[in-house]
Amino acid sequence: NRRSLRNSTPRESPSTENALLKPRRWVRTGGRLAKSPLSEFSDDTDTETEAAKADPFIRPTTPKRYSKTFSNTINHNHSNHHIDYSFRTANSTYSTSPIMARESSAKPSSSKGAQNKSDHSPTKTKSSSSSSDTQKQKSQTSSQTGKTDNNDTHWSWGVFLLILVLGIGTRFYKVEEPDHVCWDETHFGKMGSWYINRTFFFDVHPPLGKMMVGAFGYLTGYNGTFPFESPGQKYNETKYVGMRVCCTALGSMLVPLTYLTVWEMTESTSAACLAAAFILFDVGLLTLTQYILLDPILLFFISGSVYTSVKFYTYRNNPFTLVWWTWLVLSGVFIACAISVKFVGLFTVLYIGFRTIYELWEILGDLSQPITYTLKHFIARAICLIALPFALYVTFFYIHLAVLNRSGNGDGFYSSAFQSQLIGNPLYNASMPREVAYGAIVSLKSQRTGGGYLHSHWHLYPEGVGAKQQQITTYAHKDENNKWIIKKFDEAAPKLDNETAPIELIKNGDLIRLEHLVTKRNLHSHRLPAPVTKKQWQVTGYGENGTGDANDVWRIDVVGGKPGDSINVVSSRLRFIHQLQNCILSGTGKQLPKWAYEQMEVSCAQNHRDVRKSTYWNIEENHFPRLPNISFQVHAPNFIEKFVESHTIMFEGNAGLKPKEGEVTSRPWQWPINYRGQYFSGSTYRIYLLGNPVIWWANLALLPLFAIIYIYNAWKEQRGYEENVDTKAARDKTVTVCCWLFVGWALHYLPFYTMGRVLYFHHYFPALLFSSMLSAVIIDYFIGRLMSTVSFLKDNGFFHVMYGLTLSSVAYSFYLFAPLSYGTSGPLAAEENSTMHGLKWLDSWEF
Repeated sequence: NRRSLRNSTPRESPSTENALLKPRRWVRTGGRLAKSPLSEFSDDTDTETEAAKADPFIRPTTPKRYSKTFSNTINHNHSNHHIDYSFRTANSTYSTSPIMARESSAKPSSSKGAQNKSDHSPTKTKSSSSSSDTQKQKSQTSSQTGKTDNNDTHWSWGVFLLILVLGIGTRFYKVEEPDHVCWDETHFGKMGSWYINRTFFFDVHPPLGKMMVGAFGYLTGYNGTFPFESPGQKYNETKYVGMRVCCTALGSMLVPLTYLTVWEMTESTSAACLAAAFILFDVGLLTLTQYILLDPILLFFISGSVYTSVKFYTYRNNPFTLVWWTWLVLSGVFIACAISVKFVGLFTVLYIGFRTIYELWEILGDLSQPITYTLKHFIARAICLIALPFALYVTFFYIHLAVLNRSGNGDGFYSSAFQSQLIGNPLYNASMPREVAYGAIVSLKSQRTGGGYLHSHWHLYPEGVGAKQQQITTYAHKDENNKWIIKKFDEAAPKLDNETAPIELIKNGDLIRLEHLVTKRNLHSHRLPAPVTKKQWQVTGYGENGTGDANDVWRIDVVGGKPGDSINVVSSRLRFIHQLQNCILSGTGKQLPKWAYEQMEVSCAQNHRDVRKSTYWNIEENHFPRLPNISFQVHAPNFIEKFVESHTIMFEGNAGLKPKEGEVTSRPWQWPINYRGQYFSGSTYRIYLLGNPVIWWANLALLPLFAIIYIYNAWKEQRGYEENVDTKAARDKTVTVCCWLFVGWALHYLPFYTMGRVLYFHHYFPALLFSSMLSAVIIDYFIGRLMSTVSFLKDNGFFHVMYGLTLSSVAYSFYLFAPLSYGTSGPLAAEENSTMHGLKWLDSWEF
């Protein structure tokens, strides 16, 4: 029987093996190994591992800073000391620290096509001579327990092919239904059309996913003419199926990628099969990957990033070989593609970054290698995981800007100089006067990132919103209502066709009035609060036929200019200061309600020290036929300038996304509990995005269970509790794998709590991939622990029973909830005669 290490006393008569080790380098002191005072006189070469072999109940001590590894080659005579679940391999290396433990064992040379180099890894033990004995022992134990060897290659590949076929079959079933636009297909299908037509547009996401949608459509015969106006619009004769099929093909790869990832991390076919089943039978992932969306593309690249990084780690003992470089480069390519589809891919980049730091720390801890060896590893990773992804990311944007070279409805979000490069834009190859004269018809553009044009229309502010005068807003699209006439503050504007009237240029510091070309009302401000930004003054349109009052007068100020400087088109940054109220015209960027058609607010800011781009304006269009024209090409930006401007606009646009009236949104706390789904199609043929509740709630329950395992492992480590080396190695490996999966889940979920933008249910699905893999590893570990602890369970087919129950539960729940993905009709689930009535487990579910 085992005795507590703390209460044990030194043995009086050492064993024969121990006697042969004298004079000893390692002696037991208080239950731990320590160097003998006589070790310096000893010529023997025993190691910590050899000392541990001599007394298997003594755990070797290791330095706290660096984690040494030892090979699990101890053969125990008693069957209850032998553990035969999936974590045991013939040539495994485990760390004695649960934090720095290796997540996957070094593969035998026969499976990896290479062997360990002894000069690079002095801490490895010589286990090759006992590999055949270990394999025989595993085979014998497998036949005794009735459990299939999880490392059997044929069995693993057979399961892989099965889940691959099931993944493809479930995803492609009814992929052409419904034959109308569903949910965000109205956005991304339309953007795919714009790529085919080379029409420029604005979106808050990077371009790769949308370029792929456009390429899918072009290659499958879609001509880019369907309008994608709104959800429910019939496709009719449009060739839309090709785009759906290509997106679905990428989504179907999530199942095999999950299987391969978990297998590489655990070398357990059963754990990999469970993880793949959780992805396969989740109706939410099925729904999200069957349509023309960015989500199947994003999830594919996230899964590929994780798998390639894990696969690369398995070749850590064969650095700088061709296969090592291949997986490192593939990892860089996948993370570049992930962040090029959506900025959510940044969380994946952080995850791979943490793994890379961990790997470099391991290499640095190998004291047998010079520091230059660590530096080589760092440079290799910097090239493949930083420089290569950045180069690919920039390349995708270069292609994006080169393809979209025609003017579209997104022009107004960008600067005047940017627009001058778009074919069909009024500024493309345009020529206009460089300087601005009184009487010119101009358009004023806010230099705030993504800012629009100074705009007005016939509609008035509603009752209770300041003075009931004409609305002044900023509008992102080109319009006749964006045009203004510049005139002196005390004179009428000169006629443009009057050839005899003198031409008088506008100077820095002049007092002016701005008259709206269409409504003939002047730009006006007064001491009433603005509609949204209450601390600033309201700006209105006031007067009749250009006649108003003293509150229409503004002083024009050139930023960085001198008094008397002339005003130039595009290049001059202007501020308009109200002469009486001493406030500055500002495009705040705050969205107005529906009474202003959700355009952006314009106010007059009192704080002159608060210098922001929202108070800067430039003159874009300048119509004055009596002045000589110059080509607009002088203002053309280069690629770097367009690249930087595009990102600034995307970041601000993303942060400023707000829910529209009547839109169903959600909060992050609702996602893991599957609180509410989301309609994809709300017509008679209904599609509803909802996670499989059996899988989601199991994931939620197993997260705290992982925390318990981690704390328990740390407690035993700190207390110096001695136990069977196989048991400890298996638990250390499980804890390490689960730690990485937990980090992936946290990185893809917790940051959403800090975001102020509008959020939706589908934002949780990248995190779901990690939590599903985490659940599978924990379940597999506990089944193995029960089998090793309770001996009679091995003989009663416990393994097959438990896995059968788990798989049948998720498969049956998929069968019940699959109509949410494949489409339902008839009464809603709230009605008793509905076929889905019994499945409405939560009142918040709306299917």
